[in-house]
Amino acid sequence: MSKRRTERLLSIVVLLLSSRRYLTAEEIRAAVYGYPDQDDAFKRMFERDKEELRDLAIPLETGRSNPLDEEIGYRIRRQDYELPEIRLEADEAAVLGIAARVWQSAELAAAAAGALLKLKAAGALGAPGVVGAPGVVGASGAGEAPDADDDQRPRPGIEPRLATAEPAFGPLWEAVRDRRPVTFSYKAQGRGDASRREVEPWGVVNWHGRWYVAGHDRTRNATRVFRLGRIDGPVKMSGPPGSVTVPAGADVRELVKDWDAPPRDHEAVLNVRAGAGYGVRRYAKAVTPGDDGWDRVTVQFADVSWYADYLAWFGADLMVVGPPDLREAVISRLKGVLA
Repeated sequence: MSKRRTERLLSIVVLLLSSRRYLTAEEIRAAVYGYPDQDDAFKRMFERDKEELRDLAIPLETGRSNPLDEEIGYRIRRQDYELPEIRLEADEAAVLGIAARVWQSAELAAAAAGALLKLKAAGALGAPGVVGAPGVVGASGAGEAPDADDDQRPRPGIEPRLATAEPAFGPLWEAVRDRRPVTFSYKAQGRGDASRREVEPWGVVNWHGRWYVAGHDRTRNATRVFRLGRIDGPVKMSGPPGSVTVPAGADVRELVKDWDAPPRDHEAVLNVRAGAGYGVRRYAKAVTPGDDGWDRVTVQFADVSWYADYLAWFGADLMVVGPPDLREAVISRLKGVLA
Protein backbone atom coordinates (compact mmCIF):
# COMPACT_ATOMS: atom_id res chain seq x y z
CA MET A 1 0.00 0.00 0.00
CA SER A 2 1.39 3.42 -1.01
CA LYS A 3 2.07 6.17 1.49
CA ARG A 4 -0.59 8.44 -0.06
CA ARG A 5 -3.26 5.76 0.15
CA THR A 6 -2.34 4.96 3.73
CA GLU A 7 -2.64 8.64 4.68
CA ARG A 8 -5.96 8.91 2.87
CA LEU A 9 -7.43 5.86 4.61
CA LEU A 10 -6.22 7.12 7.98
CA SER A 11 -7.83 10.50 7.30
CA ILE A 12 -11.13 8.80 6.50
CA VAL A 13 -11.03 6.81 9.73
CA VAL A 14 -10.26 9.89 11.83
CA LEU A 15 -12.96 11.89 10.08
CA LEU A 16 -15.69 9.26 10.49
CA LEU A 17 -14.73 8.56 14.10
CA SER A 18 -15.00 12.23 15.01
CA SER A 19 -18.34 12.77 13.27
CA ARG A 20 -21.60 12.39 15.20
CA ARG A 21 -23.64 11.85 12.04
CA TYR A 22 -23.41 10.01 8.77
CA LEU A 23 -21.21 11.79 6.20
CA THR A 24 -21.97 11.50 2.50
CA ALA A 25 -19.37 10.60 -0.09
CA GLU A 26 -19.20 14.23 -1.24
CA GLU A 27 -18.61 15.44 2.32
CA ILE A 28 -15.81 12.92 2.71
CA ARG A 29 -14.38 13.98 -0.65
CA ALA A 30 -14.33 17.60 0.45
CA ALA A 31 -12.69 16.85 3.80
CA VAL A 32 -10.07 14.26 2.81
CA TYR A 33 -7.07 15.30 0.77
CA GLY A 34 -6.07 13.19 -2.21
CA TYR A 35 -9.27 12.52 -4.10
CA PRO A 36 -9.42 13.55 -7.79
CA ASP A 37 -11.73 16.24 -9.11
CA GLN A 38 -13.29 14.01 -11.77
CA ASP A 39 -16.48 12.34 -10.50
CA ASP A 40 -15.92 8.95 -12.13
CA ALA A 41 -12.34 8.73 -10.88
CA PHE A 42 -13.45 9.72 -7.39
CA LYS A 43 -16.18 7.08 -7.28
CA ARG A 44 -13.78 4.32 -8.32
CA MET A 45 -11.18 5.40 -5.79
CA PHE A 46 -13.74 5.78 -3.01
CA GLU A 47 -15.12 2.29 -3.67
CA ARG A 48 -11.61 0.83 -3.44
CA ASP A 49 -11.02 2.72 -0.19
CA LYS A 50 -14.24 1.36 1.32
CA GLU A 51 -13.25 -2.19 0.40
CA GLU A 52 -9.80 -1.67 1.87
CA LEU A 53 -11.21 -0.36 5.15
CA ARG A 54 -13.56 -3.32 5.46
CA ASP A 55 -10.71 -5.73 4.65
CA LEU A 56 -8.85 -4.14 7.54
CA ALA A 57 -11.82 -4.94 9.80
CA ILE A 58 -12.76 -1.26 10.16
CA PRO A 59 -16.48 -1.21 11.12
CA LEU A 60 -17.65 1.12 8.34
CA GLU A 61 -21.39 1.68 8.82
CA THR A 62 -23.82 3.09 6.26
CA GLY A 63 -27.08 4.90 6.95
CA ARG A 64 -28.89 8.22 6.96
CA SER A 65 -28.83 10.82 9.69
CA ASN A 66 -32.25 12.04 8.61
CA PRO A 67 -35.03 9.95 7.04
CA LEU A 68 -35.47 12.70 4.45
CA ASP A 69 -31.86 12.44 3.24
CA GLU A 70 -31.68 10.99 -0.23
CA GLU A 71 -28.01 9.98 -0.19
CA ILE A 72 -26.65 7.43 2.24
CA GLY A 73 -23.75 8.36 4.47
CA TYR A 74 -20.92 6.68 6.33
CA ARG A 75 -19.67 6.66 9.88
CA ILE A 76 -17.58 4.59 12.30
CA ARG A 77 -19.12 4.01 15.68
CA ARG A 78 -16.44 4.56 18.30
CA GLN A 79 -17.71 1.73 20.52
CA ASP A 80 -17.42 -0.69 17.59
CA TYR A 81 -13.96 0.54 16.61
CA GLU A 82 -12.24 0.68 19.97
CA LEU A 83 -10.85 -2.39 21.65
CA PRO A 84 -12.45 -3.47 24.91
CA GLU A 85 -10.76 -2.33 28.10
CA ILE A 86 -7.58 -4.26 28.72
CA ARG A 87 -7.15 -5.31 32.33
CA LEU A 88 -4.08 -7.27 33.31
CA GLU A 89 -3.45 -9.18 36.49
CA ALA A 90 -0.35 -8.25 38.46
CA ASP A 91 1.63 -11.25 37.20
CA GLU A 92 0.62 -10.58 33.58
CA ALA A 93 1.73 -6.95 33.77
CA ALA A 94 4.96 -8.07 35.42
CA VAL A 95 5.72 -10.46 32.57
CA LEU A 96 5.12 -7.72 29.98
CA GLY A 97 7.37 -5.33 31.88
CA ILE A 98 10.14 -7.90 32.15
CA ALA A 99 9.82 -8.85 28.48
CA ALA A 100 10.17 -5.23 27.36
CA ARG A 101 13.26 -4.76 29.54
CA VAL A 102 14.79 -8.04 28.37
CA TRP A 103 14.47 -7.00 24.72
CA GLN A 104 15.83 -3.49 25.32
CA SER A 105 19.14 -4.28 23.63
CA ALA A 106 17.83 -6.81 21.12
CA GLU A 107 16.66 -6.52 17.53
CA LEU A 108 13.03 -6.46 18.70
CA ALA A 109 13.56 -3.50 21.04
CA ALA A 110 11.46 -1.07 19.00
CA ALA A 111 8.51 -3.47 18.74
CA ALA A 112 8.68 -4.32 22.44
CA ALA A 113 8.83 -0.67 23.47
CA GLY A 114 5.96 0.24 21.15
CA ALA A 115 3.72 -2.52 22.44
CA LEU A 116 4.40 -1.59 26.06
CA LEU A 117 3.77 2.09 25.32
CA LYS A 118 0.37 1.27 23.78
CA LEU A 119 -0.62 -0.77 26.82
CA LYS A 120 0.43 2.08 29.10
CA ALA A 121 -1.57 4.55 27.04
CA ALA A 122 -4.60 2.29 27.35
CA GLY A 123 -4.14 2.18 31.11
CA ALA A 124 -3.52 -1.56 31.10
CA LEU A 125 -0.34 -1.20 33.14
CA GLY A 126 -1.56 1.61 35.32
CA ALA A 127 -3.89 -0.18 37.73
CA PRO A 128 -3.08 0.05 41.42
CA GLY A 129 -0.53 -2.59 42.28
CA VAL A 130 0.20 -3.20 38.59
CA VAL A 131 3.06 -0.86 37.85
CA GLY A 132 5.43 -2.46 35.39
CA ALA A 133 7.62 -5.30 36.53
CA PRO A 134 8.12 -5.96 40.21
CA GLY A 135 11.65 -6.54 41.51
CA VAL A 136 13.47 -8.14 38.61
CA VAL A 137 16.12 -10.68 39.50
CA GLY A 138 19.10 -12.07 37.66
CA ALA A 139 20.45 -15.59 37.92
CA SER A 140 21.39 -15.25 41.56
CA GLY A 141 20.58 -11.75 42.78
CA ALA A 142 17.66 -9.81 44.13
CA GLY A 143 16.08 -6.97 42.22
CA GLU A 144 14.51 -3.82 43.55
CA ALA A 145 10.90 -3.00 44.26
CA PRO A 146 9.19 -0.92 41.59
CA ASP A 147 8.62 2.81 41.84
CA ALA A 148 5.11 4.19 42.00
CA ASP A 149 5.26 5.27 38.36
CA ASP A 150 6.56 3.02 35.61
CA ASP A 151 8.44 5.51 33.46
CA GLN A 152 11.43 5.02 31.23
CA ARG A 153 14.10 6.10 33.70
CA PRO A 154 16.93 3.60 34.14
CA ARG A 155 16.63 1.71 37.40
CA PRO A 156 19.37 0.42 39.65
CA GLY A 157 19.69 -3.23 40.53
CA ILE A 158 20.05 -6.32 38.39
CA GLU A 159 17.86 -6.61 35.34
CA PRO A 160 17.90 -9.25 32.60
CA ARG A 161 19.46 -8.34 29.27
CA LEU A 162 19.43 -10.58 26.23
CA ALA A 163 21.85 -9.54 23.51
CA THR A 164 21.44 -10.73 19.95
CA ALA A 165 24.92 -10.29 18.57
CA GLU A 166 24.65 -13.39 16.37
CA PRO A 167 23.89 -12.38 12.76
CA ALA A 168 21.75 -15.51 12.38
CA PHE A 169 19.18 -14.30 14.93
CA GLY A 170 17.29 -11.94 12.62
CA PRO A 171 16.66 -14.29 9.68
CA LEU A 172 15.95 -17.25 11.99
CA TRP A 173 13.40 -15.24 13.96
CA GLU A 174 11.71 -14.24 10.70
CA ALA A 175 11.74 -17.86 9.53
CA VAL A 176 10.06 -19.02 12.75
CA ARG A 177 7.47 -16.25 12.47
CA ASP A 178 6.70 -16.99 8.81
CA ARG A 179 7.01 -20.82 9.14
CA ARG A 180 9.72 -21.05 6.48
CA PRO A 181 12.56 -23.59 6.20
CA VAL A 182 16.15 -22.34 6.13
CA THR A 183 19.59 -23.49 5.08
CA PHE A 184 22.92 -22.61 6.73
CA SER A 185 26.42 -23.93 7.34
CA TYR A 186 26.99 -25.25 10.86
CA LYS A 187 30.16 -26.04 12.77
CA ALA A 188 29.31 -28.80 15.22
CA GLN A 189 31.29 -29.02 18.46
CA GLY A 190 34.51 -30.96 18.00
CA ARG A 191 34.47 -30.67 14.21
CA GLY A 192 36.63 -28.35 12.17
CA ASP A 193 34.60 -28.16 8.96
CA ALA A 194 31.11 -26.72 8.64
CA SER A 195 28.35 -28.87 7.19
CA ARG A 196 25.33 -27.70 5.21
CA ARG A 197 22.00 -28.06 7.03
CA GLU A 198 18.41 -27.57 5.92
CA VAL A 199 16.15 -27.02 8.92
CA GLU A 200 12.47 -26.45 9.63
CA PRO A 201 12.78 -24.05 12.60
CA TRP A 202 10.22 -24.37 15.40
CA GLY A 203 11.53 -21.67 17.71
CA VAL A 204 14.47 -19.56 18.84
CA VAL A 205 15.23 -19.41 22.57
CA ASN A 206 17.89 -18.09 24.92
CA TRP A 207 19.35 -20.60 27.34
CA HIS A 208 22.09 -19.69 29.84
CA GLY A 209 23.01 -16.59 27.85
CA ARG A 210 23.25 -18.35 24.49
CA TRP A 211 20.81 -18.42 21.58
CA TYR A 212 19.57 -21.67 20.05
CA VAL A 213 17.20 -22.71 17.29
CA ALA A 214 15.39 -26.04 17.47
CA GLY A 215 13.45 -27.84 14.79
CA HIS A 216 13.44 -30.64 12.25
CA ASP A 217 16.75 -31.18 10.47
CA ARG A 218 15.85 -32.30 6.95
CA THR A 219 19.48 -33.25 6.31
CA ARG A 220 19.50 -35.72 9.22
CA ASN A 221 15.74 -36.38 9.18
CA ALA A 222 15.59 -35.86 12.95
CA THR A 223 14.87 -33.25 15.60
CA ARG A 224 17.97 -31.16 16.25
CA VAL A 225 19.14 -28.14 18.26
CA PHE A 226 21.64 -25.65 16.84
CA ARG A 227 23.59 -22.97 18.68
CA LEU A 228 23.43 -19.69 16.76
CA GLY A 229 27.05 -18.86 17.57
CA ARG A 230 28.18 -21.91 15.59
CA ILE A 231 26.31 -20.98 12.41
CA ASP A 232 28.89 -20.05 9.78
CA GLY A 233 27.81 -17.54 7.18
CA PRO A 234 24.34 -16.32 6.17
CA VAL A 235 21.02 -18.00 6.88
CA LYS A 236 18.91 -18.33 3.72
CA MET A 237 15.21 -19.05 3.30
CA SER A 238 14.66 -22.29 1.38
CA GLY A 239 10.88 -22.43 1.10
CA PRO A 240 7.69 -20.34 0.95
CA PRO A 241 5.90 -18.96 4.02
CA GLY A 242 3.65 -21.43 5.77
CA SER A 243 5.55 -24.51 4.56
CA VAL A 244 6.79 -25.48 8.05
CA THR A 245 4.45 -27.26 10.46
CA VAL A 246 5.37 -27.23 14.15
CA PRO A 247 4.30 -30.52 15.79
CA ALA A 248 1.60 -30.24 18.41
CA GLY A 249 3.07 -30.20 21.88
CA ALA A 250 6.59 -29.32 20.72
CA ASP A 251 8.41 -27.52 23.57
CA VAL A 252 11.45 -25.76 22.13
CA ARG A 253 12.78 -24.69 25.52
CA GLU A 254 12.71 -28.25 26.83
CA LEU A 255 14.46 -29.47 23.69
CA VAL A 256 17.26 -26.95 24.20
CA LYS A 257 17.42 -27.66 27.93
CA ASP A 258 17.83 -31.40 27.36
CA TRP A 259 20.39 -30.85 24.59
CA ASP A 260 22.48 -28.43 26.68
CA ALA A 261 22.40 -30.40 29.93
CA PRO A 262 25.66 -32.33 30.40
CA PRO A 263 25.70 -34.88 33.23
CA ARG A 264 26.58 -33.42 36.63
CA ASP A 265 29.11 -36.03 37.69
CA HIS A 266 31.31 -33.77 39.88
CA GLU A 267 30.63 -32.84 43.49
CA ALA A 268 31.74 -29.66 45.24
CA VAL A 269 31.71 -28.64 48.89
CA LEU A 270 31.26 -24.91 49.49
CA ASN A 271 31.15 -22.56 52.44
CA VAL A 272 28.40 -20.02 51.70
CA ARG A 273 27.73 -16.98 53.83
CA ALA A 274 24.40 -17.16 55.68
CA GLY A 275 21.70 -15.20 53.84
CA ALA A 276 23.64 -15.21 50.54
CA GLY A 277 24.30 -17.47 47.57
CA TYR A 278 20.70 -18.31 46.79
CA GLY A 279 21.58 -19.35 43.24
CA VAL A 280 23.93 -22.02 44.63
CA ARG A 281 21.57 -23.11 47.37
CA ARG A 282 18.77 -23.62 44.86
CA TYR A 283 20.55 -26.62 43.33
CA ALA A 284 22.22 -27.86 46.51
CA LYS A 285 22.37 -31.55 47.25
CA ALA A 286 22.69 -30.79 50.97
CA VAL A 287 22.92 -27.67 53.19
CA THR A 288 24.32 -27.80 56.72
CA PRO A 289 23.84 -24.58 58.73
CA GLY A 290 26.91 -23.39 60.65
CA ASP A 291 27.33 -21.42 63.89
CA ASP A 292 29.98 -19.06 62.49
CA GLY A 293 27.78 -17.33 59.87
CA TRP A 294 28.69 -19.81 57.13
CA ASP A 295 26.71 -22.77 55.79
CA ARG A 296 28.26 -25.91 54.32
CA VAL A 297 26.67 -26.52 50.90
CA THR A 298 27.17 -29.62 48.75
CA VAL A 299 26.39 -29.31 45.04
CA GLN A 300 26.90 -31.29 41.86
CA PHE A 301 28.26 -29.72 38.68
CA ALA A 302 29.31 -30.73 35.19
CA ASP A 303 32.26 -28.60 34.09
CA VAL A 304 35.05 -27.12 36.27
CA SER A 305 35.76 -24.13 34.03
CA TRP A 306 32.13 -23.07 33.63
CA TYR A 307 31.28 -23.61 37.29
CA ALA A 308 34.36 -21.68 38.43
CA ASP A 309 33.21 -18.69 36.37
CA TYR A 310 29.80 -18.95 37.98
CA LEU A 311 31.06 -19.26 41.57
CA ALA A 312 33.47 -16.35 41.17
CA TRP A 313 30.50 -14.01 40.76
CA PHE A 314 29.60 -14.56 44.44
CA GLY A 315 32.88 -13.00 45.52
CA ALA A 316 33.38 -12.82 49.29
CA ASP A 317 30.09 -14.61 50.00
CA LEU A 318 31.45 -18.02 48.95
CA MET A 319 34.55 -20.17 49.52
CA VAL A 320 35.32 -23.45 47.78
CA VAL A 321 36.39 -26.24 50.11
CA GLY A 322 36.84 -28.83 47.38
CA PRO A 323 37.64 -30.32 45.00
CA PRO A 324 41.11 -28.74 44.66
CA ASP A 325 40.91 -28.07 40.91
CA LEU A 326 37.66 -26.13 41.32
CA ARG A 327 39.07 -24.21 44.30
CA GLU A 328 42.19 -23.21 42.35
CA ALA A 329 40.12 -22.22 39.31
CA VAL A 330 37.93 -19.88 41.39
CA ILE A 331 40.96 -18.35 43.16
CA SER A 332 42.61 -17.76 39.79
CA ARG A 333 39.56 -15.92 38.51
CA LEU A 334 39.30 -13.74 41.61
CA LYS A 335 42.99 -12.85 41.36
CA GLY A 336 42.44 -11.89 37.76
CA VAL A 337 39.68 -9.49 38.81
CA LEU A 338 41.94 -7.89 41.43
CA ALA A 339 44.74 -7.52 38.89
